[in-house]
Amino acid sequence: MINLGELLERGTISPRVSAASKRQALAVISEIAARTFGLKAPEVFDALMEREAAGSTGVGHGVAVPHARLPGLDRLRGVFVRLEQPIEFDALDDKPVDLVFALLSPPASGSEHLRALARVSRALRQADLREQLRKAHGVDALRALLTQEARPSAA
Repeated sequence: MINLGELLERGTISPRVSAASKRQALAVISEIAARTFGLKAPEVFDALMEREAAGSTGVGHGVAVPHARLPGLDRLRGVFVRLEQPIEFDALDDKPVDLVFALLSPPASGSEHLRALARVSRALRQADLREQLRKAHGVDALRALLTQEARPSAA
């Protein structure tokens, strides 16, 4: 089972991002990915926008899970941003988005990319987790919630 905490580093979580559009949000994510993973921001942005052109990654309930495969990555990586104001994202439910978990994978990640995508989507479908993420203060609180969520709960 893929642990969301393994995908996220402290520097890839931003609790207060200002973006007026999907393009701006993806540009911020691209900058974070470039700075943290040693990638080129325009390449990350182009890959994310290309994926959006194939169909919106707004999955509903104020959540988007943009994703792309990028050369230069040695493993799956994540970037999580909480937007100060929800933005239009062409989501499945037509609701604006404020929680964005971007998943970036090496080109040859294959089924691992799909499993991670399913894991992120499953986690963020939980109403209580979304609510806690919206109320959390700071990077450490957000990372703890996302990491804790990934652990199987005791029955």
